[in-house]
Amino acid sequence: MAAGGNLSRTERKAAARAEILQQEEQRDRRRQVSRILKKPVAERNPEESLLLSECEDIVRELERRCKKREGLRRRQEEVCDEPEELKRKVIELAAAVQSAKHLVIYTGAGISTAASIPDYRGPNGVWTLLQKGRSIRATDLSEAEPTLTHMSIACLHKHNLVQHVVSQNCDGLHLRSGLPQAAISELHGNMYIEVCTSCTPNREYVRVFDVTERTALHRHHTGRMCHKCGAQLRDTIVHFGEKGTLREPLNWEAATEAASKADVILCLGSSLKVLKKYPHLWCMSKPPSRRPKLYIVNLQWTPKDDLAALKLHGKCDDVMRLLMEELGLEIPCYDRTKDPIFSLAIPLSPDEEGSHSRRPVAPPWSLEEAQMQEQEQEPASQLSLSLSGGWFGRGCAKGSKRKKVN
Repeated sequence: MAAGGNLSRTERKAAARAEILQQEEQRDRRRQVSRILKKPVAERNPEESLLLSECEDIVRELERRCKKREGLRRRQEEVCDEPEELKRKVIELAAAVQSAKHLVIYTGAGISTAASIPDYRGPNGVWTLLQKGRSIRATDLSEAEPTLTHMSIACLHKHNLVQHVVSQNCDGLHLRSGLPQAAISELHGNMYIEVCTSCTPNREYVRVFDVTERTALHRHHTGRMCHKCGAQLRDTIVHFGEKGTLREPLNWEAATEAASKADVILCLGSSLKVLKKYPHLWCMSKPPSRRPKLYIVNLQWTPKDDLAALKLHGKCDDVMRLLMEELGLEIPCYDRTKDPIFSLAIPLSPDEEGSHSRRPVAPPWSLEEAQMQEQEQEPASQLSLSLSGGWFGRGCAKGSKRKKVN
């Protein structure tokens, strides 16, 4: 047979046919071996055992694949610590919080699931469902309120136990919990904020509705204009595959500065698969002995588990409720009348009123009107909320005292 390019057309076709037949034979052999490996050893006949001994390379490959699939499956499983074990771990975490000189909290989608906002990699997470070929339903974020975890973090910051919060979430619930904007780095943006990048410094517009209705990957203009210079406004969201360039609300400078000063980092509700890619947040340039101690609260495996001083397998609200109890701090209720979004929001100009169709966050006075109507329809003894107390308790911890806000 001639070599290389000197093969005749007939010889090339024969060689291609032989290669196809060989590949089909290997696939059949792999399927046979796979079926045999699924059988218990005691149920394999001599012919099957002989085939396995003749196909050691295929056996090793299939066993490696099986082990990898099993490892991935275990990583996706949600694990909960037993109540006594979780309590013991929370006591250890409380001691770390109290002794920390500079505590920084990193938060992910897991802290907002209690507000009916789906996470990404949980059993019903966005990516999990998409990988299974299932559709994901649209979520109305206008009804979401800060969770017990959000309110606990704001309280810890108020008592100087937390110095800074770095969040991957775009839902704006940290801001709405009362956490000061200077204390938050929203690395992936805020759905309630649009900015004018033509103004120097960038002019920020906080809205009471989701500004991302017309935006998408690499397409960020919201369709509204700057009230000062007339330039187009853009959203602040950083999509997967994009690099965040806005100074605010991403606040990368404050995030890296906080990480460099941190002696303790507490990660809440994050898989850390994205955050791990930001080396400045983990002080990787420092020797291991000088890096901050890492505490992780998450139901699933994270790539930082082996580096953690403590891993708590529990829901964020459950852990934070125990932590605040251990610290002797009362968890404040979310009070819509004190929600900063209403005082920070810039109203639309008259010609912008029809520029969006997203439902806005209901202002507290509209809730009061609804409450008055409900009060007229129901006996006073059945009311679950009291207007005279000046609070709305949907965000309260179960069993905690509802505190009147003066």
